[in-house]
Amino acid sequence: MTTAQTNPATRLGFEHGQVVREIGHDDDVDHDLRAGIESITGQDLVDDDYDDVADVVLRWFRAGDGDLADELVDAIGSLDEGGDIWLLTPKSGQGGYIEPSDIEEAAKTAGLSQTKIISVSRHWSGNRLATPKAKR
Repeated sequence: MTTAQTNPATRLGFEHGQVVREIGHDDDVDHDLRAGIESITGQDLVDDDYDDVADVVLRWFRAGDGDLADELVDAIGSLDEGGDIWLLTPKSGQGGYIEPSDIEEAAKTAGLSQTKIISVSRHWSGNRLATPKAKR
């Protein structure tokens, strides 16, 4: 198997050189996915202390983490023009699960659209959220 086949981050569309800001990191995140993103981009994920814009925001979010729409609006402020947000939420049956309709509603409230929904690991689902093309 090639690295692309075994790296869990390959399907997320990351590219070498991208700056990825990670928000919501905790003990329950998927460490293989994080390492895979760093392998593809060639650099460490940056956190909330990073004082520049990022190409992608990786937002781990669980029920109880606050208001999702507000969190997404804050994440937009961290993005370079044309950047995307990967919203990672626990899968159904996991603690912190969020209903897909709640994610869709929060994304719309924040002015984002869902462009891709995938299973990113055993316990996490990923929603790629983007600003509408008309606003880019």
